[in-house]
Amino acid sequence: MVNKITVVGAGNVGATAAQRVAEKELARQVVLVDIAEGIPQGKGLDQWQSAPIELYDSRVIGTNGYDETEGSEIVIVTAGIARKPGMSRDDLMNTNAGIVKSVSESIARSSPNAIVIVVSNPLDVMCHVAKKATGFPRQRVIGMAGVLDTARYRAFLAEALDVSVRDIQAMVLGGHGDTMVPLISYTTVSGIPVTQLMDRAVLDKIVERTRSGGAEIVSLLKTGSAYYAPSAGAVQMAEAIVQDQKRILPCSAWLEGEYGQSGIFLGVPCKLGRGGVERIIEVDLTPAERVALGRSADSVREPMGKLSI
Repeated sequence: MVNKITVVGAGNVGATAAQRVAEKELARQVVLVDIAEGIPQGKGLDQWQSAPIELYDSRVIGTNGYDETEGSEIVIVTAGIARKPGMSRDDLMNTNAGIVKSVSESIARSSPNAIVIVVSNPLDVMCHVAKKATGFPRQRVIGMAGVLDTARYRAFLAEALDVSVRDIQAMVLGGHGDTMVPLISYTTVSGIPVTQLMDRAVLDKIVERTRSGGAEIVSLLKTGSAYYAPSAGAVQMAEAIVQDQKRILPCSAWLEGEYGQSGIFLGVPCKLGRGGVERIIEVDLTPAERVALGRSADSVREPMGKLSI
């Protein structure tokens, strides 16, 4: 347990993440921040009142400013807007970049030693904004995407094979989007290569479904997007850091030559511990996977050039 964890953004992802952090008792105090007056305070109070039922002692509070967040060891950033009718992807990116920049500057002032977990979209680009705005070293700015994408991949595989999700070992690398790279060569079921248990045609369909996992949920909800799984992914990362678990999880990390890429956030295997990203692990990829990862990196680098901040 640490003293304080802050969640920025009291929407569905942020509020659910705050509740998960509290229920796991990862921090003595959980601070929920949002600019909407009354929303974080009301949700924080509601969550705190669930404590006697769920039996946790993490104190949840809501606020519209950053004074209460001072000294946070971890900050989970979910702030941003959803894409609206008539809004281009570039418009969305620049609007959210402005929000994440402002949030990140506030984090740097109030919690200069924090580890920042970014959830805001477009994820990999927002990580770049957060790192630049905070000035934090790369070990302390991490994006939550690979954990979510891998969870979707594992869920679909477990469903298709009719086995427990616990027995699916897999990893999805690359940018958080259509070019993500599920590593079939490293996908196993209790150590058995998945290719021995499933036809390649079925596996390819699962890979494609993974890549459009978020869009599938949006199409079903009509308004809004996923938040149960994204919040779970962010909190899994926070738990690995708080408890110094040395978990190997796919996260969006700033690369400095790893996988042949530099100056970019990209989903890669990371060892997470009390220091944040303690190591980026380079695994051998098949020629096809390496080409796909390079293509994914290009898809992240292209919008970075369109940032207006």
